[in-house]
Amino acid sequence: MIHQYKSNGYNIVMDVNSGSVHVVDDIVYDCIPLVEPLVQEGIKDPETIKAMLLNLPNVSYSEKEINEAVDEIFELESEGCLFAPDIYENYVFDFKKRQTVVKALCLHIAHDCNLACKYCFAEEGEYHGRRALMSLEVGKKALDFLVANSGNRINLEVDFFGGEPLMNWQVVKDLVEYGRSLEEPYNKKFRFTLTTNGVLLNDDILEFANKEMANIVLSIDGRKEVHDKMRPFRGGQGSYDMIVPKFQKVAESRDQMNYYVRGTFTHHNLDFAEDVLHLADLGFEQISVEPVVAQPTDDYAITEADIPVLKEEYDKLASAMIQRRKDGKPFNFFHFMIDLEGGPCVAKRLSGCGSGTEYLAVTPWGDFYPCHQFVGNEEFLMGNVFEGIKRDDIRDEFKCCNVYAKDKCKKCFAKFYCSGGCAANSYNFHGNINSTYEVGCELQKKRIECAIMLKVDEAMREGDLE
Repeated sequence: MIHQYKSNGYNIVMDVNSGSVHVVDDIVYDCIPLVEPLVQEGIKDPETIKAMLLNLPNVSYSEKEINEAVDEIFELESEGCLFAPDIYENYVFDFKKRQTVVKALCLHIAHDCNLACKYCFAEEGEYHGRRALMSLEVGKKALDFLVANSGNRINLEVDFFGGEPLMNWQVVKDLVEYGRSLEEPYNKKFRFTLTTNGVLLNDDILEFANKEMANIVLSIDGRKEVHDKMRPFRGGQGSYDMIVPKFQKVAESRDQMNYYVRGTFTHHNLDFAEDVLHLADLGFEQISVEPVVAQPTDDYAITEADIPVLKEEYDKLASAMIQRRKDGKPFNFFHFMIDLEGGPCVAKRLSGCGSGTEYLAVTPWGDFYPCHQFVGNEEFLMGNVFEGIKRDDIRDEFKCCNVYAKDKCKKCFAKFYCSGGCAANSYNFHGNINSTYEVGCELQKKRIECAIMLKVDEAMREGDLE
């Protein structure tokens, strides 16, 4: 499977199954879509294909140009870098039989929040239920479950999530201490992370977080007017002025590493590149701003009509990032970060985030759900920290959720990068986890194209490509 596109002056050709990316001239770029169907029909003799191309109507290239282009194409094909076969489809059947090993938990340390974000899927922290704070007992049981169900895996991940986890900070600290006490006797290593809106952040919390949290996610949407519109206090006043200085201090105290400022853009700020650049101008070097997922009835929801505008905005952002790199002011944009050399392992290529299998969410009272976005939907209640997993059928359903189970993914060039998209978004829009969220798909494909173009530009500037 081949995907090719033009971006920022580059002719980019992706060989989907091998993961190879090529920058080619105009002739090769134009010839590849002519050669691909012939190869698929079993015609692989370069001389035969050259003759066939020369006999096609409307071919404006000379015989010499066609010959050189076809030779270059088949040199890449012989190296396994073009027209590569799909070697993963059969693997997926063995993948379904794999033993389930839990490696990560999202601890809903607080089903409560001190902000009233308008797009919050957690309903201001309540998650379709009641306000509650996780007790130390429940948290310990969750960590015990993780250790007991992680098999031989040493590295385990725990994200303190909410609501707003700083509203239950003492329990966070106590659970970190408890987790550390489990490491040596069980040969485990905990990687703790924290997601916060920053309202309660202070020097003592930051000192502890810098010592114990491998990563901190700081929620901010961008420009003051954008942020305050969507992330106000319950009284309606904005939170931007309170959190920005705190977040800047976090970023500097962590040497601009191991954190993200994470925002959401909506229909109200389709020019979201300005918000990303605003965050960069504030001094943040690790930035994530992503589209809201909302029902069409919400006035802030992204619509199909917004997609062309947003695609142009991603191009604008990618170009701005190139210029800032040249100016010595680079920053990372999470959704443009991509590995073209190693890439994700086969399991990740096929099944994505591992929700419902490797990754589980835990409510304040100890219930297990496949991920934080399913919390509160009793159909997906899998068990609890006191009794373990009681619904193996849910786990097995998620185990079989992969790019080959989704009809819309099978022919998509992005499938091995997005791994089929978000199961929760699929369920919320189509009633099952094996479909796709179309708006999200279109934007994800554009982000992948931009990410690859940025890698190409970097390699060209460094002389790694000709």
